[in-house]
Amino acid sequence: MNRVVRGSDGREWTIKANLEWSNPIAAEEFEHDVNGGAGPAVVMGAVLLFLVVMFAVWTPDEVYVPPWLILLLVVAVLFFPVRWVLHRPWTVTAATPGDHEENPPETWVGVVRGFYDVRKEVSEVARHIELYAEPDMNGSLQPVE
Repeated sequence: MNRVVRGSDGREWTIKANLEWSNPIAAEEFEHDVNGGAGPAVVMGAVLLFLVVMFAVWTPDEVYVPPWLILLLVVAVLFFPVRWVLHRPWTVTAATPGDHEENPPETWVGVVRGFYDVRKEVSEVARHIELYAEPDMNGSLQPVE
């Protein structure tokens, strides 16, 4: 996601949101990052997929399988991978090159979790820049040196 916004002081800001495939370690979330990894999830997904395939293979021809049951099995198999993708962390960056007269270059960075929350955060940051010439200090973005 990229967005260009003009601040109330005339500076042009670029707001970018990038999907992170690995979890960035934050101080307040450290104990949650120490886990068993993705191994148990992959094993459970493989077992569930194996059971669904065996259910389909071993079903006799005389048995009528309703379409809603097939749909339910597909939803069960896809639920956790889709949820995992939708809740990935995103790095949101708001940067301006500044101008040479009075405003120095600035960069603000923050991490937001979830696709819908990122869209909302980018809109809020853009609106705050339009009104106040910089992102909200109390928001998820913080200035970096």
